[in-house]
Order: sequence, then C-alpha cells, then structure tokens
Amino acid sequence: MDYFQAIFLAIIEGLTEFLPVSSTGHMVIASSAMGIAGSEFVKTFTVAIQLGAIMSVVVLYFKRLIQSRELYLKLLLAFIPAAILGKLLNDYIDQWLENPTIVAISFILGGIVLIFVDKWFERNEKDGRSEPDRMSSFKIGLFQCIALIPGVSRSAATIIGGMTQKLSRKAAAEFSFLLAIPTMMAATGYKLLKFYNAGGGFTSEEVNLLLVGNVVAFIIAMIAIKSFIGFLSRYGFRMFGYYRILLGVLIIILQLAGMKLSVL
Repeated sequence: MDYFQAIFLAIIEGLTEFLPVSSTGHMVIASSAMGIAGSEFVKTFTVAIQLGAIMSVVVLYFKRLIQSRELYLKLLLAFIPAAILGKLLNDYIDQWLENPTIVAISFILGGIVLIFVDKWFERNEKDGRSEPDRMSSFKIGLFQCIALIPGVSRSAATIIGGMTQKLSRKAAAEFSFLLAIPTMMAATGYKLLKFYNAGGGFTSEEVNLLLVGNVVAFIIAMIAIKSFIGFLSRYGFRMFGYYRILLGVLIIILQLAGMKLSVL
C-alpha cells in the first residue's frame, strides 16, 4: 500500500462510514480494483482508520457527550448486544467477509428497505421523539447486530432501529453516530491488537500510513456527517436505497465478469 492508496481508502471510509450505504462494499471494490485487498495490513488499515471517523463524532457532539451521563448508559445498553453476538459469531463473520455475494445481496435487500422506510415511519417526523429511553436504546442495539452481516450497514441498521422506537430521522441518525463510538473503538482496538500479536508490531511506514489515513478519514467524516443530517432531513432515505441496489448489482456484474473481489 502506498500513500495515494491509503488516502483514497480513507476518503471512502470517511464518506461512507456514517451513511446508510455500508463502507464494507465500497472497500471491497476499491481495494480489489487497486490490487491490494489480500494484504493483512490493508485489512487492518481499513478497520483502524475508523478511529479517525470516530473522532469526528466526538468533536461534533462533544458538548452532548460531556453534558449527559444518562447518554453513556444508553450507549452501553445499545452496545452490549452486538459486542456479545459479535464475539460468539466471530468465526462465522470472518467466513461471511470472504464472500462478496453476501455483500451484494445485503446491498440490494438493504436498498429495497431504504426505498420504503420513509413511508413506513412517516408519522415519526411529526410526532417522533428526540431521545431514546433505556429500553429503546437496547432495542436499537439489537438492530445493530444485523450489521454483523457484511454489506448491511451499521448506520442503516441502527437508524432504522431508532425509527422503530419512534425517533425522528434526525434523532435516529444522531444516536447512530454516537453509538459508533464504543462499537468502532472496540472493533479498531481488537483488529490492531490481532495484527500486532500476529506480526510482532508495525513498521514505521505502516504507522505513518495509519496516521495519514486517520487524519483524512477524520476530515472527510466531519463533512459527511454534517451533510448527511441536512440531506436526510430534507430528502429521506430513498436515494440511498437506489444507490445501494446499483452498487449491489455492480458487485455481481464484476464477479460474473471474472473480477476477483476480496472482501475485507
């Protein structure tokens, strides 16, 4: 991996991590197209740069994070289901990650859901809540478990989960962003530790690539989050649904054309 490739992947991470489109599918195509998908460091890099994206949420919602102790309890309750299930299903998840067809199908099915989700929860925009309670937070965490399937999109699963709990689109999206903090920090820490233990550490070049990737992901994610909230409030999820379907079909076409897609 060179610096251009690292920056390119970091831009994709920053753009897609908090949108309901799944960063995994985009990484599948991008890393495969660049011919670097099989590298163990690249696999670690694509997870580790989530830390930069996480920090963008911390900065944007810093005041909310320091003002509400109750919020931490809600995030913990929402985090627990995926943490437990992810640990139990770790081996199966690794197998799913090696199957681009699962990613493509998840993209298409998720896209169909997003096309209709605004209509299903239309009343939330008028009568919806601005904050989940504790039980609702836990239920949103159950929806996050669906995102253990590659291509589902953690953001989409948790936002829809929030809307089932009568949150407005904006409120559901913001809770999804905040829930990313413990979820992605755990995933990043686990992946870095696993790579370190397997290879005995990182080279200075790999450390520099990780630093550059996290800085770029941080900047792009800041822009993406701000833009997404405005777009979502005005237009809803329909366009994201069409986009997901097109991308899922593209993955299938590339497979049929003989392109080797190595899932991260």
